[in-house]
Amino acid sequence: MATVEVLLREDVEHLGRRGQIVRVKAGYARNYLLPRGLAVLATATNVRAIEQEKQLLERRETRERAHAEALAERLKELVLTFPRKVGDQDMLFGSVTAMDIAAALAERGIEVDRRKILIEHPIKYLGEYTIPVKLHRDVTAEIRIQVVREESEHE
Repeated sequence: MATVEVLLREDVEHLGRRGQIVRVKAGYARNYLLPRGLAVLATATNVRAIEQEKQLLERRETRERAHAEALAERLKELVLTFPRKVGDQDMLFGSVTAMDIAAALAERGIEVDRRKILIEHPIKYLGEYTIPVKLHRDVTAEIRIQVVREESEHE
């Protein structure tokens, strides 16, 4: 099988970090990494260009990490409450998903991509939950979620 060396322009999970030279199968590079701009072929010219970019990227990385850590501190103190209709045995009609959590955060002025909310399964029962949010490669925050019974007019 043919392999090629590529220089990563972005962090690619399970492959490597930005600026790293890795060997991958030619098809993976040709069909996924190169078209998405995640990598370039590791030629001498590209390596020199990336070395110059690396300094800028390190500064950007430091800023992004500091921003993620500040956001993690805000999230640590936050408790999101979701009133939901429930049926037998406190099981919800529907569920609380990562999209619901992202929308609730957006209402409070905190923009987090729903794919970074690492909820394994949609929440289907009343109670308190702690949900991890991957804000940065090295920074993971936890959000506290409360799912409570929605008060109806009949009660």
